[in-house]
Amino acid sequence: MNNKAKNIGVFHYQVGRTDGVSLELEKWQRVFEEMGHTVHLCAGDLGSAEGTLIEEMYHHIPEIETLNYNTFKKLRNFDAEGYKAELELWVNILEKRFREFFLEKKIDFIIPQNVWCVAANPAVGVALENIRREFDIPALAHNHDFFWERSGGVALTSATAIELAQKYLPPRGEKIKHAVINSLAQKQLLERKGLASTIVPNIFDFDAPAWEKDEYNADFRERIGLKENDILILQATRIVARKGIELAIDFVKALDTPERREQFKEKGLHDGRSFDDDSRIVLVLAGYARDDMAGTYLPSLKEKAAHDGVDMIHIEDLVHHGRQTIDGEKTYSLWDTYVFSDFVTYPSLWEGWGNQFLEALRAKLPVMLFEYPVYKEDIGTKGFQVVSLGAEVQDYDQAGLARVQAQIVERAADEALILLTDSEARKTAVEQNFQLGQKYYSMNALREILGKLMNN
Repeated sequence: MNNKAKNIGVFHYQVGRTDGVSLELEKWQRVFEEMGHTVHLCAGDLGSAEGTLIEEMYHHIPEIETLNYNTFKKLRNFDAEGYKAELELWVNILEKRFREFFLEKKIDFIIPQNVWCVAANPAVGVALENIRREFDIPALAHNHDFFWERSGGVALTSATAIELAQKYLPPRGEKIKHAVINSLAQKQLLERKGLASTIVPNIFDFDAPAWEKDEYNADFRERIGLKENDILILQATRIVARKGIELAIDFVKALDTPERREQFKEKGLHDGRSFDDDSRIVLVLAGYARDDMAGTYLPSLKEKAAHDGVDMIHIEDLVHHGRQTIDGEKTYSLWDTYVFSDFVTYPSLWEGWGNQFLEALRAKLPVMLFEYPVYKEDIGTKGFQVVSLGAEVQDYDQAGLARVQAQIVERAADEALILLTDSEARKTAVEQNFQLGQKYYSMNALREILGKLMNN
């Protein structure tokens, strides 16, 4: 790999969305274009991005969801031969599409984004590697999540599924380099596959203009039914079980006790707003739920919130990758949600990195989090000031929702109350976090790492 200008093909199941991989590949695209390369996106769903649409790449096609289940869970819909035939059918379709894309765009370098590791659409990884070998071009695989990290465990279901995992997840080759997003993944990839990799942490543009209230987003609180004197607690992640959103419900329940409401009324809020008898403390879920394959997690959260008396709203239909009008209705960007938030919850039980954590730092908002393994190993050592729920799940309830010790939640609520009412304490914490984010996880850090990977 050298610094000669290249036509780079970037592959992901979806782009132009608010999921972590889509957001991160945008930053990579920007850096590569600044280096003088031409970047061509290729995906099964383009969202708001420009690129080449290959619909068969999408991981939420019903047939692909079935293929996924029969690869990693159980041969439920096929016998072994039937599964092999189904996989080959989709591989053949995708090879044809990829070949056409490579030729049309004159692709001479590829960046697979998660398709060689998580295999949400198993056929994509196989077809892409087959075509890469056919054209004999180099690749830099950006591996965010691995199939063996799937919640609920993995059971490779047949000889074909085992071969797929061994040969393609991820593939090895003299012209393939691997990037991972944390040290735990780096160790796992080396131990499981014998593959060396470079850690490229998720980053954010800390030098861009701040997200602010403007004419477009000024009505955001009103649109979601909140008054000026309400407290908005933002959960900006996708709604899937590993995000631990039930812990955010427990946290908001602890904040909204009569005793703490009295303190809010007495002290007032951090920015001079009053907190009144009719003020609400609202947990706002801004992410989408379509990646919850079972379709049970959001209903479980709603049931828990209702049972616990927690004011929770889901605004997925109003939040998209960017500002736009859909069916005559104005929608907002994910960044608009941060502008009007008072606090961010990020209680993920597992993350490959933590995009929403960086977003909270960038927005200069205090954040509550569960110290998931990667945070504890790679991020928490940098000195960030957070409200912590600890690193241990106490148990799970009958609905499979996680719980931490009650005293930890109470302590977190006390710490959050200070950050919601004391402007000086709040400013000290968020400014320190911003500076640390800028130091370790900025666009400049990404430019340096990718420059070395492309030139070596």
